[in-house]
Formats: sequence, C-alpha cells, structure tokens
Amino acid sequence: MLQPGFWDDLEHSRQLNQQLAGLKDRVARFASLESALQDLEVMLELCQEEQDPLLEEELTAGLEDLARRLADTELEVLLAGPYDRNDAILSLHPGAGGTESQDWAQMLLRMYTRYCENHNYKVEVLDLLPGDEAGIKSATIQVAGPNAYGYLKCEKGVHRLVRISPFDAAGRRHTSFASVDVLPVVEEEVEVQIRPEDLKIDTYRSGGAGGQHVNKTDSAVRITHLPTGIVVACQNERSQTYNRMAAMKLLKAKLIDLELRKKEEELAALRGEQKDIAWGNQIRSYVFHPYSLVKDHRTGVETGNVQAVMDGRIEEFIAACLKQKANR
Repeated sequence: MLQPGFWDDLEHSRQLNQQLAGLKDRVARFASLESALQDLEVMLELCQEEQDPLLEEELTAGLEDLARRLADTELEVLLAGPYDRNDAILSLHPGAGGTESQDWAQMLLRMYTRYCENHNYKVEVLDLLPGDEAGIKSATIQVAGPNAYGYLKCEKGVHRLVRISPFDAAGRRHTSFASVDVLPVVEEEVEVQIRPEDLKIDTYRSGGAGGQHVNKTDSAVRITHLPTGIVVACQNERSQTYNRMAAMKLLKAKLIDLELRKKEEELAALRGEQKDIAWGNQIRSYVFHPYSLVKDHRTGVETGNVQAVMDGRIEEFIAACLKQKANR
C-alpha cells in the first residue's frame, strides 16, 4: 500500500530531476564554448605561423559559429522570469474585419508553427475554430521545448498587416489586426486555487469535418471560471476526459497569468510608472504593400525580408525585445 504523500513526493522528485538536468545542460554548454574558444586560439597561432588559406577559412567559419553560439547563450541568460524555461500556450484571435483578419490570424499561426519547427519545438493544437470562408476565428496551441515561454512571451500583443487583399475584387489595400496571447504552462503546484464550485463545465459536440466520432458525441469541453469570467475550451481530442484535462491546464495558465499581471501592476504603481494597456497597442507591423517591411514598434528593429519573417525567422525581434526588457 502506498504511503500518504507518495505521489506528491514523486512529483517533487521529478521536478528536481528536471531542474538538475537543465543545470547540467547549461554547464555542459559553457564548457563546450570554452573548449571551442581554446581550439580557435590554437588555430589562430597556426594560421599566423603557416599562412595557410584553407586554415584561415576554417578559422573564419569557426569564429562565426562561436559568435552565433555566444549570442544564443547571452540571450538565454536574459531569461530570468519564474516561468521562462517552461512550455508555452499561444492563442491567436483575429480583430474586426471578417475574412481579412481571420486570414491574417492563420498566417500568424503558420509563422509561429514554422518558428517552432526551426527550433525543434513540439506544437500541439489545443483548439482551432476555422473561419467561415478562409482563415481562422481562433486558435490555441501548446509549444513544448526549452525556454519556449521565455522566447514567445515577446510575441504577446496586437499584430498589424497591410497588404493588397486577395479577397477584394477591386484589388484595394487593406489593414488587418490580430492579437496574440502567450501563457506559461505550469505543471508544479502554484499559488492558484481552483475550487470545483467556481467552475461551470459545458460539453458539446466537436466541430470540424470528417470522422465517425466527430460531431456525434459531446467530447468538446468548455470551462467557465465564475469568479473571473475566464472561459477556456478544448475540442482537439476525441476523448472528453483528455479535452477536460487540456482545458483545465489552459485555465490554470490563464489564472497564473492574471496573478502575474496583478503583481506587475502593483510593482509599477510602487515605482510610479505609467503602465500601457497591452492589448490596446500594436507591437509590430507587417507591410506587404506598397513596400516590404516588418517593423517592431517597441524596439525599432525592422527588416525588408517579409517572406523570411512569415517563414518563422523572428529571432531578431525576440532578441531585441528580451534585451530591452533586461535593460529596463
């Protein structure tokens, strides 16, 4: 028979093992950087003695690789938040504008999916509501990987698109908006209590096409947290049990985010700072026409390679955002 508290002790042990593994990984990477630097110093001495062009090319390539690895390590050091090393839950919602904004939200979903692929992050779709004609009405994904929340938290805000609309027969230029919300996935116990009597749980039939199970059983789950009015839903899995577990995880993340924002507001009040309303400000503009430009309005970083950005190459924006937060 299991002793009382066995599962709590087991979970605590698992968390400690994860933390230990993370620390060992960081030490190993620092040791690898030091070793690479020593190898390059030896190679530099050989180049100075032998004047070998091939050896010089190898040295140049090694220096560039070391510089890239150092930049990545420096960026990771900036991740000092309590949940920066956790997985992330990313949600997208189109603004006003119907099909235009819904299509823009889907383009952003693809951009973040490609970013995750580039960094070997695992993406799981928790909830996806297709648009009536094109695009999506909403989407929620879970991103699993080292420091997923620490990096993706910089994407939280309103994203603006300017382009010639493919849905406008007259070929006019349109401006669309979509909001991105990013929350940490918190597995361990935190100071957030969810009482059963505070929850309203509804089940309904999953939307989407095809399948013998879809649309025939009430497998989708919607949970309303009555004290805060927060509503979460999950319909991705065929099992109501799994959908309920996923919805509870999302609810917990939203409640934790709410507590974090309250603490930030209290700190800002103590410092006498004027805090902006996050969801009322666009953080980045993506201009497809009359010129090509992606500009981050928080840091001033911009690029004319719009296609690369839409293919998930947003590291430059994230790095600038993290450095700005650190300087503040």
